Amino acid sequence: MAVKSIVWFRQDLRVHDNPALKAAAENGDILPVYILDDAHAGQWSLGGASKWWLHHSLTSLNKSLGHSLLVFSGDPFTILNQLIEEYGCSSVVWNRCYEPWQIQRDTQIKGKLAEQHIHVQSFNGSLLWEPLSVLKNDGTPYRVFTPFYRKGCLVREAPRSPIMMPKAQRFISAHPIHQKNASDEGISALQLLPTLGWDSEFSQHWQPGETGAQSTLTRFVNDAALHYKSHRDFPNLQGTSRLSPHLHFGEISIHQIWYAIHQLAAEQQMSPFDNASLDCYLSELGWREFSYYLLYHFPYLPEQNHQPKFNAFPWESDAERLAQWQYGQTGYPIIDAGMRELWQTGYMHNRVRMIVASFLVKNLLIDWRLGQAWFWDCLLDADLASNAASWQWVAGSGADAAPYFRIFNPVTQGKKFDAEGDYVKRFVPELAALPKKYIHEPWKASESELSIFGIQYGKTYPKPMVDLSVSRKNALAAFEICQNK
Repeated sequence: MAVKSIVWFRQDLRVHDNPALKAAAENGDILPVYILDDAHAGQWSLGGASKWWLHHSLTSLNKSLGHSLLVFSGDPFTILNQLIEEYGCSSVVWNRCYEPWQIQRDTQIKGKLAEQHIHVQSFNGSLLWEPLSVLKNDGTPYRVFTPFYRKGCLVREAPRSPIMMPKAQRFISAHPIHQKNASDEGISALQLLPTLGWDSEFSQHWQPGETGAQSTLTRFVNDAALHYKSHRDFPNLQGTSRLSPHLHFGEISIHQIWYAIHQLAAEQQMSPFDNASLDCYLSELGWREFSYYLLYHFPYLPEQNHQPKFNAFPWESDAERLAQWQYGQTGYPIIDAGMRELWQTGYMHNRVRMIVASFLVKNLLIDWRLGQAWFWDCLLDADLASNAASWQWVAGSGADAAPYFRIFNPVTQGKKFDAEGDYVKRFVPELAALPKKYIHEPWKASESELSIFGIQYGKTYPKPMVDLSVSRKNALAAFEICQNK
């Protein structure tokens, strides 16, 4: 007898390599459901950019599911319970999420449904290695990335291969009361799209959905993967995969990416770990695993310093300086280019993310949590685990963090990774006429030279908001204060 199963989609908005969907398809009829749950998410409700992506990703998924995806907003247990009764479902399946609030909620829902004799099963559709399966010999979690990845993960059984979906999938037709929910109109009713129009350029840079994810992976494998290590730090090159938003929303699985890299290596007749670029990229996937691992074992990570000594750090509260940083008006071209790229495209190159984060927490002495919050709202790939782990890494307060005294100099970073100034000129067009020798240090040009280039220094482009040398000394002094308390 066929089983009617609810497939509860969350951060797995795809039909391929989807363990929960596969299990439901093998057992019988499928009722696919998505539930927007802001109440449980609380402060980690989706930011504006992520909502834009979710709207288009759900639209893509609904099309792939033959317009059978039921979309709701509200309490998941209440909605699932109603659907179980209305459609006669006896099973609920989902792929696991690892944010603390989702773990707590899912555990409660699983217990309540089990009490009602509903079969509940969850699957790993998001990680190469489950956080509980990778521990040190003494049973405690790793706190340093390299041992975690090299000794904890790579020595284990290889991650599973991507799974094939059954060709025949039977979707349950929506009852008349839910037909609107199973249409694009139902997705629009979630009101995910911004009303201010600041997202106008997003669609020029991105194609949300499983098709877009697969195209992005194909481009990376064909054009950039073998040059990843040498190109990834240059923001004007197409040297990174740009898969992070697709991966966060689960439009593509980490297993599909992992084995695409292995397949590329096989075509080159080598192991991916023997190729500098492929090994480097796989280690970046490993860093994503480590971020989720840290969040699972240390659920306070997005809110508290991982290293308690930083609790005494004398952060400065300065709303005006924070706003200058947020809107790319710091007077340092590489910083301003990065922050404007974020605002215009919903994304920022990874090297530039480190530079702008270092500037905020070290040159401005502004709490990393405020930077994390801005990224959360503006990034299309805003991911609680990666965002928190990376901000704490830059701040020096996290696990395996960069030493606090490692302070990125935006001028030297700009000269090294954007030597021609192409990245700056694209996102800071008021400096586009400057010659290369001034592009990262416009203050070195004379007033007459600036006039020739159409720049009124301090008016059309701001003067540096802080002195790099002085602010570096202040940062190191602040670090000494928290070290000695």
